Amino acid sequence: MLTRKQRDLLEFIHKRMQKDGVPPSFDEMKEALDLRSKSGIHRLITALEERGFIRRLAHRARAIEIVKMPDSMGNGGGFTPRVIEGDRSTSQPAGAMPVEAAAAATELPVMGKIAAGVPIEAISQVAAHVAVPHQMLGTGRSHYALEVKGDSMIDAGINDGDIVVIEEGDTAENGDIVVALVEDQEATLKRLRRKSGMIALEAANPAYETRMLRDDQVKVQGKLVGLIRTY
Repeated sequence: MLTRKQRDLLEFIHKRMQKDGVPPSFDEMKEALDLRSKSGIHRLITALEERGFIRRLAHRARAIEIVKMPDSMGNGGGFTPRVIEGDRSTSQPAGAMPVEAAAAATELPVMGKIAAGVPIEAISQVAAHVAVPHQMLGTGRSHYALEVKGDSMIDAGINDGDIVVIEEGDTAENGDIVVALVEDQEATLKRLRRKSGMIALEAANPAYETRMLRDDQVKVQGKLVGLIRTY
């Protein structure tokens, strides 16, 4: 039996993972549930863990795995757990992939490094290739991969050295994590929001400030749809 707030938080985390492939931040959880402080989110997460709906993973900040969903949400018997940040501690060795997943994977070009910190020069040459599961990719769309450099998106579960999978495109909704090309010279991975006729490129790390830019200074090069991490 879950309280209304516990159900709302579990559903919010599940929907954001399905939409973005990465978890919401504690601030976003607090705002979504209209709570005054993040301590309330911590209590709800603890309650969900005690009831067996989520599992927090060791050695990862806010690393959470959804274990099950309530039957009344229509996901009971058919729900497949997905890690929304980090990976299971029993993950395979770096570079390993189940035979079934490898057979259903697509080779994507890794186009170089993308700054999750101070923007770096945009890179457009293929540096390597990576196998990506089909279910991570949208149908009929072009995708590419980038290696993350920096830690400004760490609270969104994106670490230095991760490979991010990007769906190519020049549009994005408020709150999407995007590859933003700044003044045709610098590429950065940030959460995009439109505020008062300006573009805000938001970090997911309090050590970094939000950058406010004119609309004509920013071009969206694609949005985040998946993440690959090796150990």
